[in-house]
Amino acid sequence: MSTITHKLAAPIQAHGEELKELKIRRPTPQEVRTIKVLPYVLGEDNRPVAETEAASKYIAVCAGIPPSSVNQLDIFDLNTLVWMVIGFFLTPATKAPDSEAPSS
Repeated sequence: MSTITHKLAAPIQAHGEELKELKIRRPTPQEVRTIKVLPYVLGEDNRPVAETEAASKYIAVCAGIPPSSVNQLDIFDLNTLVWMVIGFFLTPATKAPDSEAPSS
């Protein structure tokens, strides 16, 4: 499973510990179904526009921290993590093997 480590600009508290970095993993399809919304919408130009509230739910779940810890994030860290989460939705977990041309 794909995981990214983000060094925090400012530490936060989670589970009674001070965290200086977060490891965030790809959400599972079940987690997406539970949250019931994607962390982005498509703008008029078909580019992703962040849905911060939804993305914050994914940050909590995928980093294994409580929602109250997400509220402690420096705005820089929040923005970075929101786009990390969105990136999981816009890129495949693994690249599919190249197709071979049919033999004649």
